[in-house]
Amino acid sequence: MNAHKHLQQQLELIKLERAADLEQYRQKVLLRSLTQRVKEGVTWYPLRFLRDYMGTGERVIIEVERVHPSDKPHSFQSGKSVNVFCNASGKPEKQQLQGVINYVQENTLVITINPDELPEWIHDGHLGVDVMFDEMTYKEMEYALISVIKAENNRVAELREIFLGDLKPGILPHAEPVAPAPHLNQSQNNALQKVMQARDVAFIHGPPGTGKTTTLVQAIVLTQRAEGQVLVTAPSNAAIDLLVEKLTEQGLNTVRIGHPARVTEQTLSKTLDARIATHAHYNELRALRKRIEKVRAEASKFKRTFGHHEREHRRLLKEEAKLLKSDADMLEFYIINDVLQQAQAICCTLVGASHPVIRSRKFKTVFIDEAAQSLEAACWIPLLRSQRIILAGDHCQLPPTIKSNEAAQAGLATTLFEHGIKKHPQAASLLQVQYRMHEAIMKFPSHWFYEDKLIAHPSVKTGLLKPHQQPVEFIDTAGCGFAEKQDPETLSRYNEEEASLVIREVEKLVEDYGIEAWNAHQITMGIITPYRAQVDQLNTLATTSAILEPIHKLITIHTVDAFQGQERDAIIISFVRSNDKAEVGFLADIRRTNVAMTRARKKLIMIGDSATLAAHPFYEALLNYVQQEGFYKSAYEVLN
Repeated sequence: MNAHKHLQQQLELIKLERAADLEQYRQKVLLRSLTQRVKEGVTWYPLRFLRDYMGTGERVIIEVERVHPSDKPHSFQSGKSVNVFCNASGKPEKQQLQGVINYVQENTLVITINPDELPEWIHDGHLGVDVMFDEMTYKEMEYALISVIKAENNRVAELREIFLGDLKPGILPHAEPVAPAPHLNQSQNNALQKVMQARDVAFIHGPPGTGKTTTLVQAIVLTQRAEGQVLVTAPSNAAIDLLVEKLTEQGLNTVRIGHPARVTEQTLSKTLDARIATHAHYNELRALRKRIEKVRAEASKFKRTFGHHEREHRRLLKEEAKLLKSDADMLEFYIINDVLQQAQAICCTLVGASHPVIRSRKFKTVFIDEAAQSLEAACWIPLLRSQRIILAGDHCQLPPTIKSNEAAQAGLATTLFEHGIKKHPQAASLLQVQYRMHEAIMKFPSHWFYEDKLIAHPSVKTGLLKPHQQPVEFIDTAGCGFAEKQDPETLSRYNEEEASLVIREVEKLVEDYGIEAWNAHQITMGIITPYRAQVDQLNTLATTSAILEPIHKLITIHTVDAFQGQERDAIIISFVRSNDKAEVGFLADIRRTNVAMTRARKKLIMIGDSATLAAHPFYEALLNYVQQEGFYKSAYEVLN
């Protein structure tokens, strides 16, 4: 398939994905009654208005709280677009305003609203908030794909042919060798060398715990020194905020583009809004805006029944307000450009790279972190603005989140990172030394996913929770009759007996270490399972455990996705699947299991049914590994 056909197909797949996403939104929000929406967790109602105040960049912020507190799961999280509505009787139905969630705290929502002032109905009571559908992301991805398809005889066309056509990436002819950074290992320094010498593209392949972020930050710092300014992007707000923090620590003047509500508190001072508010000319701009408000308020005092003099006075006031607004817009334009001109690193999400303030700017180099979790269409957005691309990620870990199975299977799940690294392995650098796991935890993922190339750093190579303890255990439930079940509403799988065994093993591990010692040393533990219904089972059992109660803050129970990029001292995995047909379903995406296994530092316990799992070659190889190394146990041994 040539580049144009491939991109045309991507365009169709994005449309499929948008339709699937919108349909999920319709099913959850638009087609449900208010009562059902509240039950589903996509609406909070009724709400009590607490207060409003001016936030960063003169934006109006409101705080609301649930009248009836609840601890049930919901869809509200920071950065999500929401619709605030009023359901007071005798009011027209469309009493609503849009905004973005700053943060959620138990039963309270803090929202930055889009209008400049609050509507009067906000104080009428009967308030509610709905989660909104994110239309803008799809529009920007479609626009980027069309732009790349149409590109001719320019840099975008060349980059398109390097990623998807027959062009080979080159090396800069006069690139100076990079002096090795003393705090980086050899494979990290090799990656740095490749980045600095690349004319078109370079890939930093960072397996778990290998210091991908450290290497990427060093590459950004060196590139900025050579080029003056760089564009730094990532698919999520969390990933880009982490980079903003790291780059600021390195002394770079960093500006974060994006809605202040979507930014962590640590990076708030780096947002464009905050930078505008601290600019030397900001007070001048503020005074202009206050004058505009005063003139407009004066003009609005005149009623319809007035004479010629009043009419003329109102016309002059409106004219003055218009001229003042023009001056304010010019001053704001100057301030924004001044802030961006001074910036050494401009940071935003992939979709944020289409923000009006940087849409027309060009960069020599763009960096894309977590590129293996980014949809191809989203990666083209920053690529449209740059000459050279550096991608960092690991295509052996979690893929992008996709709502449409049809689109995923037809190729939407394959990222630009994966295309590029397979097509141009000479432009890629594998980071080899990992600083997280005991050697035995690392060994199988290294063999299966990374060609046995990973090396455990001496600082972690033999680290155990307790001396002489096994670093890895696989507890096999085959023949125990632990049958999986399916939740009729969510269709998610769970396994009650396996969940009980998991909690029993966790209790045993904690007791063996000592509850007081566990607390004193702040040992962290993650219990991971691919299925949400099993998360519920495990949470219920964990909250009723007297042994785990004193250390509950040190234990996280969640699905694989929630653990991406994290690590724990001990990890316990519940595989759930146990059936006569040997169907592994969702576990067939072995990248998820790679993520789950490689979160562990000193102890990894896996619990599952070998009779079901071994039908898949990956799990068959995993079972062979644990048996060879003496890490295998039958659940019968444990239960008796």
